[in-house]
Parts: sequence; C-alpha cells; structure tokens
Amino acid sequence: MNMFSRFMNDESGATAIEYGLIAAIVAVGIITALKSVSSSLNATFGTVSSELSGTSTGSGTGTGSGG
Repeated sequence: MNMFSRFMNDESGATAIEYGLIAAIVAVGIITALKSVSSSLNATFGTVSSELSGTSTGSGTGTGSGG
C-alpha cells in the first residue's frame, strides 16, 4: 500500500508530459512561421539567383584586370 501511495503522489511524470506538450506547441509555432515565410524567401533567393546569373554572363573578359 505504501508503494501505491508513493506512486500516486509522484508528479515527475506529469512534469515531463507538460514539458513535452510545451515543446510540441513551440515546434508547431515554428513550423507555421517558417511555412508563412518560406514563399517570400524562395522568391527573394530566386531573384538574387537570376540577377547573379544574369550579371555573370557577358560581363567583360573575366580576366579580373579591371581595364
């Protein structure tokens, strides 16, 4: 009977579950935020990529002499 009462009074498992739930909620928030930002980032990096590839073609001799 003593073991049963100690088991009922032990709250360490409940604390671990609470921390797990908090971590899951934070993870869902991060995933949601990243999904909303991802399309904007893809567009930005696509623009940068196309601009860089556009400037590297046909820009001088490529010798780096500056003159």
